Amino acid sequence: MQNKIFSLIGLATRAGKIASGEFSTEKAVKSGGASLVIIAGDASDNTKKMFSNMCTYYKVPLYFFGAKDSLGHAMGKEVRASLAVLDEGFAKAIVKQLETNQSN
Repeated sequence: MQNKIFSLIGLATRAGKIASGEFSTEKAVKSGGASLVIIAGDASDNTKKMFSNMCTYYKVPLYFFGAKDSLGHAMGKEVRASLAVLDEGFAKAIVKQLETNQSN
């Protein structure tokens, strides 16, 4: 099930619908462009707290999923602790997989 989520992240990246890295993710959330934010489970507590507060304030769905290296790998990049999905369709598909993943 996790592979499906990573491949959706990869597809969204190739479509140019992902902002990754702390600065870009923060910018996407604050500008209203983010439909979904994913933070790596092994991200620092500061990062988790900052994005939790930010996403609550801006009403953006937030999920903690995967590890920094696997998120980066899914996007064809190095380690990534945070990413924002900029497309509503990709966001819905990823959330659906994340929800299914959590219930298993």
